[in-house]
Formats: sequence, C-alpha cells, structure tokens
Amino acid sequence: MKEFLKRKNIEISVKRYLIDALGAMAQGLFCSLLIGTIINTIGTQFNIGFLTVPVATVAGVEYTVGGLATAMSGPAMAVAIGYALQAPPLVLFSLITVGFASNALGGAGGPLAVLFVAIISSEVGKAVSKETKIDILVTPLVTIAVGIALSAWWAPALGKAASSVGTLIMWATTKQPFIMGILVSVIVGIALTLPISSAAICAALSLTGLAGGAAVAGCCAQMVGFAVMSFKENKWGGLVSQGIGTSMLQMPNIIKNPRIWISPILCSAITGPLATCLFKMEMNGAAVSSGMGTCGFVGQIGVYTGWVNDIAAGTKAAITGMDWAGMILICFILPAVLCPLFNMVAMKLGWVKAGDMKLD
Repeated sequence: MKEFLKRKNIEISVKRYLIDALGAMAQGLFCSLLIGTIINTIGTQFNIGFLTVPVATVAGVEYTVGGLATAMSGPAMAVAIGYALQAPPLVLFSLITVGFASNALGGAGGPLAVLFVAIISSEVGKAVSKETKIDILVTPLVTIAVGIALSAWWAPALGKAASSVGTLIMWATTKQPFIMGILVSVIVGIALTLPISSAAICAALSLTGLAGGAAVAGCCAQMVGFAVMSFKENKWGGLVSQGIGTSMLQMPNIIKNPRIWISPILCSAITGPLATCLFKMEMNGAAVSSGMGTCGFVGQIGVYTGWVNDIAAGTKAAITGMDWAGMILICFILPAVLCPLFNMVAMKLGWVKAGDMKLD
C-alpha cells in the first residue's frame, strides 16, 4: 500500500491537506469570488457601464462580469486544491464539476465543503488514474461520481456546521465585542502568519460583520507590524513584501526565535477590540477579505465594499469620516506605531536582537 500511495503521489499528511490545499483554496477564492467582488465594486463606484450591466443570463439569472467570476468560486477552489495535490489533468479538470456541486450544496459554508470533498475526490481520482486502458473514461467518471456522492452526503452538513460556527462567532462578537475582538483578532492574525490560510478559514466560516472587522485588524497587525519592525534589516523590499504581501515570510525567523512574534500579537490584541468597540469597523464585503489584511489591500477593499453594500441596502446612510479614520488607524497607523514600540521593549529585555527578523 505504501508503494502504491507513493507511486500515485498520495501523501496523507497535515502539510499536504491543511497547508498546501488550504492555501491553494484561498488562491482559488481570490481568483473568483474576491476578484468578482472587486470588479463589481469598481463598476458601481465609477459608473462603468460594461461592468454593471448583465452580460449573460443563465437559467433566468442575470450575471455581470464580476457576477460571472463570483459564480465560479466553487470550481476555482476545487481546481486550485487539485493543483496543490498535484492531480493529473483528467482529475484536475473533473474537479470543476465537483467544486460546483459541493459549493452549491454547502450553502453559506460551501468553501469548507469544497475543501473536504475536493481533497477526497482528487486523491481517489489520482488512485485510479492511468490504471486502465480506458483512462479517459474511468478517471473522470470515478472522480466526478465520488465528488457528487460526497457533495450530496456531506456538503449540506459541513456547510451548516461551518455556517453555525461562523454565526456563533459573529453573535458572540456583537454581545462581547471587547473579549471577542481580542480573541478573533489574535487568532486570525496568528493564522495569517502561520503557513495556513486565514483567508480560507474566514471564507469557510463566512466571517463577516464586527468579527470580520476584528479579523482584518489582526491580519493588519501582523503584516504591517512585521514590515515596519524589520525595516532596518529588510529595507523597502521587506516593507513591501511583508506589508502588502504576507507576514508568513517571517515564519523561519519565528521558528528560530518565537519571541519576535510577541509584538504583533500584542498589537492585534489592542487593535481588535478598538475595531469592534470604538470604531465599530465591520467587514460586510466578501468573507474571504476578512483574512487578507493588507495583502494587495484586499482587506481594506472588502471593508469599503461592505460600506457600499450597506448603503445600497439602506442599513447605512453614508460613509463617514469616523469610518475612514477607523480603517486607516486600525489597518495602518496603529500597527506601524505599536509594533516597533513593543519590539523596542523586547530588545531591551534581551528577548529580541538585531537581525532576528532578517529575511533571506
């Protein structure tokens, strides 16, 4: 069996399934749901006709350019997962159907359903790939059959469970904004820097509202914090790669000296409750944006999109100066100020020394 799994490149491990697959799923979400949302926002805000008018009608439903991209989030996630698992072409292409089914049947928790169903379908497909002389029939049939069966069996339950957990977190945040502001900000911020996908986690839990705002705060504390703290070592290249790229670049240094992580975590514990209690910063855009922070400024675009959505729905009168001040302070200024201050204390205590955050 071990030889068979090795020959089929089926590696049953936490890294393969919860790091590689989850990270790829987030990229699939970015290239479909998130990009679609951004296109719709640009079209609406700048009155660009060809981005706001329907360009296709499918089963009576009209789609704009952004709407078409958003509708493909399930297939995009599944194919991205298959790519991360190094699935052969016939399996990879068959995952388009699997992703559509699992995302549709999973409802609000569709991304979590896609993750589980696509992983299993991909591995089963890999197991039968090129084992028969009619591979072009067998591999797609098996992959799609397994995916559809699991989608019908698991996706509704997985979707409901993920949605319930996300709803519970959002409900708890509205009831206890201070405590939950700290917890959500710290936990999602840590997930952002770890080699897992905070964006995929937020998407799977449909994390929006105040909890989404706290998640954005935590992610920004990590990214901007590390970017500014390590500026002496990494200069402008490091500022850009971490500030609008990812703080995950610091993981090798965190493994060498975990104490360099103290400052961003403390910062997120401060900015999180400030976001929920003082500025009431909500993420009512795409849930995946909650776990993106300042990566391509997707978190900020998501917050802005949420404001626009709320105004269109009649639940918000207008975008205020307090809204802008809160987003700028929480996402950029406070992390850029607090993290270096905390790091100075850590250096005086001898916990951190110059060069500890140098990127290779």
